[in-house]
Amino acid sequence: MTLRILYRGSLSSCNYGCDYCPFAKHTETDAEHDADRRALDRFVAWVGEQCDRRISVLFTPWGEALVRKRYQDALVTLTNMDHVEKIAIQTNLSCRLDWVERCDKSKLGLWATYHPGEVTREKFLAQCLEADRRGVRFSVGSVGLKEHQEDIAALRAALPEHIYLWVNAYKRQLDYYTPDEIAHYTRIDPLFPVNTVRHPSVGETCQAGHTAISVDGDGVMRRCHFVREPIGNLYDPDFADALQPRLCANETCGCHIGYIHMDRLGQYDLYGDGLLERIPAQPVWRALPMSP
Repeated sequence: MTLRILYRGSLSSCNYGCDYCPFAKHTETDAEHDADRRALDRFVAWVGEQCDRRISVLFTPWGEALVRKRYQDALVTLTNMDHVEKIAIQTNLSCRLDWVERCDKSKLGLWATYHPGEVTREKFLAQCLEADRRGVRFSVGSVGLKEHQEDIAALRAALPEHIYLWVNAYKRQLDYYTPDEIAHYTRIDPLFPVNTVRHPSVGETCQAGHTAISVDGDGVMRRCHFVREPIGNLYDPDFADALQPRLCANETCGCHIGYIHMDRLGQYDLYGDGLLERIPAQPVWRALPMSP
């Protein structure tokens, strides 16, 4: 069994200033950075000790981690461990990319988010093309705000065809999209309709808490980011005793990093080896004509 870990330390700052994100407005102190560094070092060391267990990790920071050298070094170290299958991270792709040459790129995955209000399309596209040239496996995506429809469609048209572009539905406002807008984003990302739904989940079987867990900087384990009840601590010698099948306790699940673990939705088969970096196993995005 491969244990998939979603790691979120205490990093809570970003080099972007998106209006909807509280972490864009926080500047961390040196002491806060030191605490996050110690937690990250401890986690990397723990993974290194688990030689009898196959491990994959998705870093889901509250902020932008790859502008910090400590996170670049962590990905380098982790991808070069024999028992590690995949290391992926959510990023705005604003960092330098030379550090990826020290990684085992066959185990590296990037989940790159485009923020049209924070970076020009040309600059973001240049970063994507450099990552592609360097042989990094990655997906690209953006929040499907109404005002960003043209930017996202233009980015899809400019990207190489083999790169998947996903669209996250904006779900803070009920009935946000018109049928035409849903059709527009579905032409860009055929999986967009799956993300528009808050999937009924209470009582559903789910890999969260069994083969996938969420871990914070102190090692506290939870089923996923959206079920707050702890199930143990990663650094306890008997942590594996807590890994067992569980039924979902939440009424609905509307976030990709949550519902991909629901057995009923078949997302493991859909994404295969690209589960953590959000790349479908088959190029389903080529099945529909793209928006002009």
